Amino acid sequence: MAANPSGEENNPAPSRSIAPARIAVVAALAAAVIALAYVAFFSGNGSHKYDLLFQNASQLVSGNQVLIGGAPVGSVDEIDLTDDNLALVKVTVDQQLHEGSTAVIRATSLSGVANHYVSVSPGPNSNPPLDDGATLGLADTTTPVDIDQLFNTFPTPVRRGLGQFIRGFSTTYAGRGRDANQTFKYFAPGLNRTNAFVSEFNADQRLFERFIVSSSKLATVVAQRGAQLSSAIDNASTAFGAIASQNAALDRSLQVLPSFFRQGNTTFVNLRAALDDLDPLIDTAKPATKDLAPFLADLRPVVSKAVPVFKNLRLTVRRPGKANDAGELFAALPTVQQRASTAFPHAEQAIVDFQPNLDLLRAYTPDFFNGFGKLGQITGYYDANGHYARAQPTDLNLFNFNTGTGVLDPIEPSQQYDAFGPPHTFRRCPGGASQPAPDGSNPFVDPPSAGGAPSSTCDPADVPPGP
Repeated sequence: MAANPSGEENNPAPSRSIAPARIAVVAALAAAVIALAYVAFFSGNGSHKYDLLFQNASQLVSGNQVLIGGAPVGSVDEIDLTDDNLALVKVTVDQQLHEGSTAVIRATSLSGVANHYVSVSPGPNSNPPLDDGATLGLADTTTPVDIDQLFNTFPTPVRRGLGQFIRGFSTTYAGRGRDANQTFKYFAPGLNRTNAFVSEFNADQRLFERFIVSSSKLATVVAQRGAQLSSAIDNASTAFGAIASQNAALDRSLQVLPSFFRQGNTTFVNLRAALDDLDPLIDTAKPATKDLAPFLADLRPVVSKAVPVFKNLRLTVRRPGKANDAGELFAALPTVQQRASTAFPHAEQAIVDFQPNLDLLRAYTPDFFNGFGKLGQITGYYDANGHYARAQPTDLNLFNFNTGTGVLDPIEPSQQYDAFGPPHTFRRCPGGASQPAPDGSNPFVDPPSAGGAPSSTCDPADVPPGP
């Protein structure tokens, strides 16, 4: 090998076979870049049209966006109604979809109108692509439930009550925006505690599942009581309206409530000590209460039979009508008391003044009863109609028999009493209505305390004639 004139060691020349390999690599990279550029700038900008079949359009309008992964890729072209009353939504997107793609209608907010969009979840790229004009059926689409559809499930009275309930809240917070904002500051801690509460729910899955099942049964029962629920909501609306009209009073009550709770806490603390003191009494009363159950069992029939008595007692105390129950009687008692306070002193004096006469009349009681007792003897006559009394007026001195003419001549009224002699006033003593007995038992004159009459008020010699 010849030496290099510069004194450097001669290196072999590069192989010419390496240059074509480098050229091939660069050409491959360029082809890849061109392919990517074509996909990015040409293939991606192609328009693909698809038909989406929904149960209803859910307030979609032409021009609403179509989003994939939150990025807009197209818009709604047209909305038609199929023969079976389904919504056919025609869209144009910039990306070709594959089998397995799904679509759902979403809303940017619950209370907005015509602010919906179509969210598409593309199928895997390994699946066959969908042809332009392909239709995604109901199995691949989801129709949202709008809030008005939820409200439409309620009966008209329930919707009316819910509207009144919302208006009641509006009235409650009217003019209290600052206070409400101050309250909302504690909303986040409330959610935090709610999260902890829900975590406790999730701690026992079996218990939570039983709670859900029981709640479902409760909801079924409530659903069967739609009319009562509607009435309850109406009443609740009225109640909340009344509470809203008493905001000032409610505010004062809430201000007093802390002191009330503090005082109640003190009371309950003292009550605990009182309950400890009651333990000996309860222990002592336990033997006495053993017979309480049989006693109550025997008392139950008595109480059952007493129900009509108490009903009648209620009518006695209060009965429809005027002056016919105890309540009105008690109302009249003050007037009676006033009149009695005036009449009773005179009645007491009359009793005192009548007492001597009563003492005297008491001695003649045997005479009165003997008179009634002997009355039966004079009715000894009887006929087909029974006993009867034969009375014959005698010595009335109304006529004189005229022996010459043989007729009765009337006596002048001034001369009719001449035959009886001078008038006589009877002053018979007790027992003097009959002839004196051989043993001298009548008439009797004794002091009134012994059952007789004083001699100053009667004449023992004034007795009927005869033995």
